Amino acid sequence: MEQVPRDQVLRRLRSENPWWETGVIAPELAALRPRRYLELFLPLVFEEQLRRAVVLMGPRRVGKTVLQHHAIAKLIASGVPPKRIAYISVDHPIYNDLGLQELLDHVEEATEGNPEKEPYWIFFDEIQYLRKWEVHLKTLVDSHRLLRAFASGSAAAALKLKSDESGAGRFTDFLLPPLTFVEYLDLLGLSGIAAPAPPAKLDIEELNRHFLDYINQGGYPEVLFSAPMQRDPGRFVKSDIIDKVLLRDLPSLYGISDIQELNYLFTTLAYNTAGEVSLEGLSKNSGVAKPTIKRYIEYLEAAFLLRVLHRIDRTGKRFQRARNFKVYLTNPSIRSALFAPVDENDPKIGALVETAVVSQWFHAEVPFYYANWDRGEVDLVHALPALGVQAAAEVKWSDRHFEHPGELKSLLAFCNANRLDRALVTTRTKQGTARIGGVTLLFAPASLFAFSTGSNILANRAASLLPAEQGS
Repeated sequence: MEQVPRDQVLRRLRSENPWWETGVIAPELAALRPRRYLELFLPLVFEEQLRRAVVLMGPRRVGKTVLQHHAIAKLIASGVPPKRIAYISVDHPIYNDLGLQELLDHVEEATEGNPEKEPYWIFFDEIQYLRKWEVHLKTLVDSHRLLRAFASGSAAAALKLKSDESGAGRFTDFLLPPLTFVEYLDLLGLSGIAAPAPPAKLDIEELNRHFLDYINQGGYPEVLFSAPMQRDPGRFVKSDIIDKVLLRDLPSLYGISDIQELNYLFTTLAYNTAGEVSLEGLSKNSGVAKPTIKRYIEYLEAAFLLRVLHRIDRTGKRFQRARNFKVYLTNPSIRSALFAPVDENDPKIGALVETAVVSQWFHAEVPFYYANWDRGEVDLVHALPALGVQAAAEVKWSDRHFEHPGELKSLLAFCNANRLDRALVTTRTKQGTARIGGVTLLFAPASLFAFSTGSNILANRAASLLPAEQGS
């Protein structure tokens, strides 16, 4: 069989790397506003001491390719010679049957350089299309002292599995989530509405309107700048993200034969995002065995479609037999794509606000739980194994408890049982404090709290469940 001629491979490489000739990335990519996550990614790009490959992972269509090109632009701006930086989309048919070393050899020829004598940065996009990519990448890192290697792909579950199995000590994972609320406003040029410069005051009604838009269609950068996608964002999210994961990525990776079962389970969990479920109940409703459902949920977590929160009791202790748990979508717009957009008074808006708040911590991987006991429940609890309960919060889309804080009996009982002197309660529009039985309740609008949480995490600070205290 005739092989693809070498000169055609080199031609393709040159077309993917226009900066070799122009010194800049493609104008259409340069014109896009960078995500704030770029600032967290760049330290890994410029790291020179550790010989590790970076595996960029996350759900489909969250901007991984654009993030890599913005990183390349930063490298060039810092003085790195453009011909020492290469980007390769591994899924292109012209690269079929070429290993990473062969691709590097072609880059060396095209750039007239030598990775053995000078630093090179090479970005392998859609790397999951290369069979045994994790072995190739590990070998590349071990063999080339001056090479900085990056790999990314849309089959997030596959990347996570292979990175964990084969990349120990050689791979650094970097997780790119769907848009946080602060990034959503950033990309629209609206971040100032949540943090207006003095003497302007916060317009919470305007912020809430954008928060509702974020809940319905704000998880994916492309939707914000594509008129056809904006007219039907649900179709884009369902066909380009959900269906490809459920129908292609997960079945091929884990050998799932009954795709209908998987789809039914995911649809059920998506509809009930932020709700408590049990393996027993899911099994009874679907007719699928509990061990199978447990595996499916693990697969959906690995694909970054779901996040599971485990249950603790009134004193902050995990249950020995975890029958019940909460499941959250990693971005609330997934639910709108599967069913229908919601308005501010929809019966499901509370669950989607809670999902939006939890999703701001997607990258930070803060150890969250929820508390549930015979006569009470608390939505979110931050607890550490050695230190116990650190903070607690109730996520509401209502101002009722600002006016009647004494009704928050479960939250107050939990705080007293765990010696917490403060707790957060989100509201629809109100902010301030109330002192009830030795516990200070800090009230903050859910939209503003989601914004500040994302801002703090992306400023490389740990975001707390407790906002700064406001005057009553």
